[in-house]
Amino acid sequence: MQNLKDKVAVVFAATGEIAGAVAHSFAQHGAKVYVTARNLEAVKALAAEIKAASGSAGAGGGSAEAAKVDALDEGEIDGFLKKVVADNGKLDIVFNGIAVEYSEMGGRPPATVATLAQFLAPVQKICGSQFLTSRVAAKYMIQTQSRGTIILLSSAAARSKIPNLSGFSAACAAVEAMTRVMSAEWGGEGIKVTCITPGALMETQRISGWIASAAKEYGVPVEQLVAQYKAFDILKTSPTLKQVGETAAFIASDAGVAFNSHAIDVDCGKLNIL
Repeated sequence: MQNLKDKVAVVFAATGEIAGAVAHSFAQHGAKVYVTARNLEAVKALAAEIKAASGSAGAGGGSAEAAKVDALDEGEIDGFLKKVVADNGKLDIVFNGIAVEYSEMGGRPPATVATLAQFLAPVQKICGSQFLTSRVAAKYMIQTQSRGTIILLSSAAARSKIPNLSGFSAACAAVEAMTRVMSAEWGGEGIKVTCITPGALMETQRISGWIASAAKEYGVPVEQLVAQYKAFDILKTSPTLKQVGETAAFIASDAGVAFNSHAIDVDCGKLNIL
């Protein structure tokens, strides 16, 4: 289905696994996709994968171009989006897949141990980057009357009760709140602002790596921790990267207008998520 045919999409922090899946889906649904990150070689490889996948899927697929952009540098963000608009005359879709490593938070220290800098690290990186890419994108969408879609990324931690993640959970909750505010500000210009909130994606290196390290730290089998993750699955199944990408592509389509301003859980249903 080519429900994004002729759309111009930009994916920031595209070297992450979720952002890569979203970029693939955008292209498969017909969009012209720009993938960006600080690591140019990595996004060039992603663009090549997308082109190869679009080609193998047959005619009519989208395309991909790579560029080096720091999603925490407003000047770089602005300069790149200005070029995208100059080349295409519009900007239809923006997605930011920015993430934070546990090492940037000093691991997972309890709130009584974490420093203020460790608490603020995910807030500044995750929420700060989403703020910058969203507001610059909105500026160009308004200028070009693109009536586009801005999709932010949060996590189930925003509405979960997970110990030792105070900064990360606060950052995710802030992103969801920011989504609602931005949708209200820019809705009059026809701009949709939505947030996708995936559950734990077992196939990703982030989740599998954390499970492996936690199992080693606590001396329990990996299978036991995986079972704890899955214990709250309503359908006894877990979301996949492809499903996250397809959800983003649907939200960016014309039919996705029904979900404007909301944080969309992509978790197949969880008993422990508000």
